[in-house]
Amino acid sequence: MPLSTPSSPHIHGGSSVAQVMRRVIYALLPGILVATFLFGWVVPIQLILASATALLAEALMLRARKRPVGRFLGDYSAIVTGLLLALSIPAIVPWWITVLGVLFAIVLAKQLYGGLGYNPFNPAMVGYVVLLISFPRYLTQWPAVAPLGSPHALSFADSLAIIFGGGQVLDGISQATVLDFVKTELGRHHALSEIVSSHPGLFGTFSGSGNEWVAFAFLLGGLWMLQKRVISWHIPVAMLGSTALLALLFHLYAPETYAGPFFHLFGGGLMLGAFFIATDPVSSPTTPRGLLIYAAAIGALTYIIRTWGGYPDGVAFAVLLINMAVPMIDYYTRPTVYGHDNGGPAH
Repeated sequence: MPLSTPSSPHIHGGSSVAQVMRRVIYALLPGILVATFLFGWVVPIQLILASATALLAEALMLRARKRPVGRFLGDYSAIVTGLLLALSIPAIVPWWITVLGVLFAIVLAKQLYGGLGYNPFNPAMVGYVVLLISFPRYLTQWPAVAPLGSPHALSFADSLAIIFGGGQVLDGISQATVLDFVKTELGRHHALSEIVSSHPGLFGTFSGSGNEWVAFAFLLGGLWMLQKRVISWHIPVAMLGSTALLALLFHLYAPETYAGPFFHLFGGGLMLGAFFIATDPVSSPTTPRGLLIYAAAIGALTYIIRTWGGYPDGVAFAVLLINMAVPMIDYYTRPTVYGHDNGGPAH
């Protein structure tokens, strides 16, 4: 018999797109506050610049596509894309790098595919990868830790000058990430214990002075989203678990060559990726089994790229590569249709 749809009124699920996006923004706040305290005013300046650019680009594209501008801008999805991209790139890059990345994310990866709900790839990661491939020099110069109020902290005026003053990054305020540094030194056949002992200021309690606390703050925000049911547990648990498992196995096999699980969990963008990027409902699978396979593959590929690939952090590449496999994952993890046995007719 044909499936009939009951007439209205229907019961609303309780969450709108705007409400979900607002909660994502709230969950990002702990990481934003910690990053601002540790790295200075460059962080909020970049976030504001990226968000404003995302809103403007979204408005212009909606107008060109003859879509209601106010309605779609009010879902906050453009702001979330801008924030995620700005948090993924170094906060001391010149303004045009940020603007260009956001334009690629909003215009190319989102609106040209039809807008929210139609993009096969995570827009923020598309923008990030375009920037990383096109401008590697800028994307590898990260700000050094200089907490607000300390003698080395940049003033608000200095932060504006760095971002809008011509793109010249001073050596005294930039450094390589701990992932990049360890990868380079291991490539020179230095033992891991030797690297840590010779550069103690670069390493914190878990993985990189300063950055580990930003990752911990994103973990807290992600747990809050789980509690509010903004996201499900499948993606963060599978993604973090597969990365940690591989890191543990290789560390046990060769501890002087491969860093342990905590180094990878709290280093780079893994926490941000597991809770805020890979969980994008549009570019991720729709079935519970599919979510586990998808996230485990991202985590494993992230570890592979970090360890043997050409880039120190592989979250963005892993997300985009597994985004391409989402239709196949959905196809092979479809639940059994009621009344059928493994896809066959019911007896």
